[in-house]
Amino acid sequence: MIKFYWDFALSRRRLIWIICSSIATFITVVIGKFMYVNYQIKSLYHPERSFRIIGNKSLKDRAAAKGLIYGAFPQANAWEFSQNPQFNSSIIQECHLLVAGFYWSQTRPSPSMFNFSNTDYFAKFADANKMLLRGHPLVWHEVLPSWFKEKVSRDNAEQILTDHIQSLVRRYAGRMHSWDVVNEAVNAEDGRSDGLRNTPWLEFLGADYIDLAFRVASASDPHALLVYNSDGLLYDTPEDEANRIAVLKLLEHLKSKGTPIDALGIQSHLRGDETRFNPQKMSSFLRDVASLGLKILVTEIDVIDQKLPSDIIVRDRIVAATYEDYLSVVLDQPAVIAVISWGLSDLYTWLAEFAPRPEDAPVRPLLLDRLMQRKLAWNAVARSFDRSPNR
Repeated sequence: MIKFYWDFALSRRRLIWIICSSIATFITVVIGKFMYVNYQIKSLYHPERSFRIIGNKSLKDRAAAKGLIYGAFPQANAWEFSQNPQFNSSIIQECHLLVAGFYWSQTRPSPSMFNFSNTDYFAKFADANKMLLRGHPLVWHEVLPSWFKEKVSRDNAEQILTDHIQSLVRRYAGRMHSWDVVNEAVNAEDGRSDGLRNTPWLEFLGADYIDLAFRVASASDPHALLVYNSDGLLYDTPEDEANRIAVLKLLEHLKSKGTPIDALGIQSHLRGDETRFNPQKMSSFLRDVASLGLKILVTEIDVIDQKLPSDIIVRDRIVAATYEDYLSVVLDQPAVIAVISWGLSDLYTWLAEFAPRPEDAPVRPLLLDRLMQRKLAWNAVARSFDRSPNR
């Protein structure tokens, strides 16, 4: 009996010790994380930083003065866009280029049927307002129609891909500034020696599906700028470094084959809380791309504010600084010819769904607020254009 009570007392002490240790560890981790986040935000937030601009010129005019093109993907569909004249006016005022979404699920509802109602609307809008038109994307492994998995195989994939590209590009031939011919074909984390992403197109057609897509697009409209658009290239991380190496390898391979590729699009979904942007590495990468005789477009630019403070003044300043710090580096490269926002107003942004605020507050990743008023982020982009070297 004495042994039982002794063992019970020891077990109880051990349990209390385990609980106390666990609580202490939890508190240490939480406090440490809180202190790190506070330190990180403090290193990003500079209330004294000036975003002052001179004059009231639009972004398209500031960009054009330096030989650049500024444009945006509205992120509103044709109906939403047509119902918001204030947003229409903002697009016309600020943008020289308009991006239309040519997603497979929208443009090809069945293997034998195409739907151009949405893209025709934006093409007419661009024509009416003397804007350049850009198409995104011709080939992507995402947003595929429901029939794709059942109907596409190794036996017919080449024909289906060829028919698709020809149908879209020929319809708008002579009206397009550029096409994202292939989107996000590289993902080094998939483990292939060539760095390509494992997609249905790669499975059915092999790595040459990329060359095929560019050749078909070029034959269908020899005057449009043909772009490979890539993600995961922005930061000084092992993953992004591996992607940069793989993209360069892909571009070198395409150039060696005589593939009619004109430019690289660098998706620029910046993170406001990210501190691992390395100007030297980005500049070096841009120089390597330019040395292949390719133009460069800054595509899909926005700033994810998901992990930034809820205080709008603090958040907006960090978002603006993120835009300016990034663009001040990439616009130093003469091969960069365009900056394209992934949305213009916070009213229409994919990040509301894919990177929402933890407190359910509206996200603020873009240049205009939900009422179409210019924000500090607008100033930051305007300053970047004003300070950019001439092309």
